[in-house]
Amino acid sequence: MTFKKFVFQLHKILGLATGLVVFIVAITGCCWAFKDEIENLYSDYKKVAPQKAPILSPTKAKELGKKIFPTHTVHGTLFKKEDDAIEVIFYDAEPEFYQSVFLNPYSGKVIQIDNHLSGFFAFILKGHMRLWLPKSIGEQVVGVSILIFILIICSGFFLWLPKKRKNLKQRLTFDWKKTTRWKRKNFDLHTVVGFYVCALAFIIAFTGSMMSYNWLKYVVYQSTGGEKETSFIIPQNQSDSVDRTVKVPMDTLIVKLALEHPAAESFELHYPHTKEESIYVEISNSKGIYYDSDFRFFDQNTLKEIETPSIYGKYENAKVADKIQRMNYDIHIGAIGGIAGKIIAFLVSLLTASLPVTGALLWYGRNYKRKKK
Repeated sequence: MTFKKFVFQLHKILGLATGLVVFIVAITGCCWAFKDEIENLYSDYKKVAPQKAPILSPTKAKELGKKIFPTHTVHGTLFKKEDDAIEVIFYDAEPEFYQSVFLNPYSGKVIQIDNHLSGFFAFILKGHMRLWLPKSIGEQVVGVSILIFILIICSGFFLWLPKKRKNLKQRLTFDWKKTTRWKRKNFDLHTVVGFYVCALAFIIAFTGSMMSYNWLKYVVYQSTGGEKETSFIIPQNQSDSVDRTVKVPMDTLIVKLALEHPAAESFELHYPHTKEESIYVEISNSKGIYYDSDFRFFDQNTLKEIETPSIYGKYENAKVADKIQRMNYDIHIGAIGGIAGKIIAFLVSLLTASLPVTGALLWYGRNYKRKKK
């Protein structure tokens, strides 16, 4: 067996083994690409009439939210513009609970309650991440399959390379005639489409694998010269006593940060789970992307700012290796390129979903049709 035949057999076997998983992940990825844009079409309830009055404090917002879900954990509270509702976010891992309570920022009235684990996009995300299987099983199946898919992309490109330059045009275009049979058309769909999407499909698959495997994330970070921790670290308080000059220091934090960052899109405040843990606030600086957000940590007693050893700190302090890691999700969904990037990610995912189908038809045509004849 020649090396190229070996690669072909490997490409075929791995493709058949992971084809269904790749198809589901790619199709659900298409649906997820424009999630924010679609949800904005029916989220008018998140807007309120601005008033010349103080907004709810973080303590009061948490208190009002806890009246709705007294037995669940408040993950954080999201403050946006003066005409946006305040969102109190609840999250528990076991059993999984993820809901938001939207409050009028001036009166504290409950506007709406959203369950993030139900609805169309929740269904899509579960399929994309774990094939609608139990989390412990489905995530492993998806993770391994996408790693294998990266190998399939590389082997497919090797098989695509023509032996002679004169055959290059045939691999780049659909040269179909009225007499061209469906088997030839299917072969062209698999090879030509595969060539044009292979580079971007590789990027999407690789960034997805980095989210699945911390070891891969660590390898990429170290190889690009990273010096910090890649995990999210909330530092401990640096004081033991409470500043008695302010009744609840945390309640002044959002106002303080809003003055420092007047152009920020939102401030998501996370309450400390223990007396030793600091407060952290995620400041979103740009609409639709996450990589340039600032993660700032404050002593819950004195509000003195504390630095974190993680890559998730102030964006202005991030080095190249840190930025690559932080851009990973935005690259994965195409948001790094704005709406154009999302369109590209959508099309690449859609075309990638076609490859397992045309590949399976190639295998079927070469085997079962031949036996039937």
